[in-house]
Amino acid sequence: MKYFKLPDLGEGIPEAEIVEWHIREGEAVQEDQIIVSMETAKAVVEVPSPCAGVVVRQFGQPGDLIYTGESLIEFEGDGEDTGTVVGSIQEAGKASSDDDEQFFIGAAPSTEEGKNKIVHRRATGKTTLQSYELENGEPLRGVRREMAHSMSRSHREVAAVTLFEDADIHQWGDKQDLTVRIIQALVAGCSEVPVMNAWFDEVSEQLQVMESIHLGLAVDSPHGLFVPVMDDVQNLTAAKLRKDINALKKGVQERKLSPDAFRGATISLSNFGALGCGRYATPVVVPPSVAILGIGSVGEQVVPFKGKPAVHRVISLSLSFDHRAASGGEAARFLKAVVQHLEQKK
Repeated sequence: MKYFKLPDLGEGIPEAEIVEWHIREGEAVQEDQIIVSMETAKAVVEVPSPCAGVVVRQFGQPGDLIYTGESLIEFEGDGEDTGTVVGSIQEAGKASSDDDEQFFIGAAPSTEEGKNKIVHRRATGKTTLQSYELENGEPLRGVRREMAHSMSRSHREVAAVTLFEDADIHQWGDKQDLTVRIIQALVAGCSEVPVMNAWFDEVSEQLQVMESIHLGLAVDSPHGLFVPVMDDVQNLTAAKLRKDINALKKGVQERKLSPDAFRGATISLSNFGALGCGRYATPVVVPPSVAILGIGSVGEQVVPFKGKPAVHRVISLSLSFDHRAASGGEAARFLKAVVQHLEQKK
């Protein structure tokens, strides 16, 4: 028999969820025929057959998680395993690498009737986490699971600091594109303080300042939070920025972006204020990036203007950065450049 094992579907993502089988057991398939749709943390990926043959067995049903390197399809015939093999060859349903999370069960004291409850502890590298009993808990899948992992990784690895400031935009015209103006201001900030557009590797303690600005744009969706990447935004016109923003949002909503669309962000932008609530936040820096700019709500505020109080439209800004890679002065100068660019009349 030949076994096709789940290949790496992008960026080292360790598992994928079966969305839909496009073939049945006992059916003959051709090489490169789409056999299954798999949902990763980034996208829904159509997986082709690596060879022609008859499907003897499918490992898993829609909703099941398959780890990279585990058996996905068994084909009729003799020969070696087919497809990309990651980690050691094991039975389907078992982890494929010694680095995978391990689960332990033990007794813990409970206040309920003085009895012991069974709790789960998960070992992740040097950390052991204790879980809590949930009456109606459901496992996180796909995007939400990856989001949880990214947030935990950021909390462990990043020395995060957040600065807050407002930008007075009373001079703007009526037809200004808010997101485009903010991206242009972010580009101006990176030009003023290049270290904010960088990657930091804590293992080697090396900082690489990037020449091009590849902007991670946080996009809210019913499936969870996605951060597709807009490449070389420093070279894009306002019209091209708007076109690319619309294309990324559409791709997220339709789940049609490839894994490549989520790779390589050098700095990120989160326009949480577009949801209609929240002036300030502490946006999460996801390594290896160094900074993320958060845009809060836009509204009228009483501000000092030419020595007198005035009611102006104001944008609230929140800049989170990794203090290991950037100093407070660098972050402050970056944010000041962003504010000055936004307050210009155009």
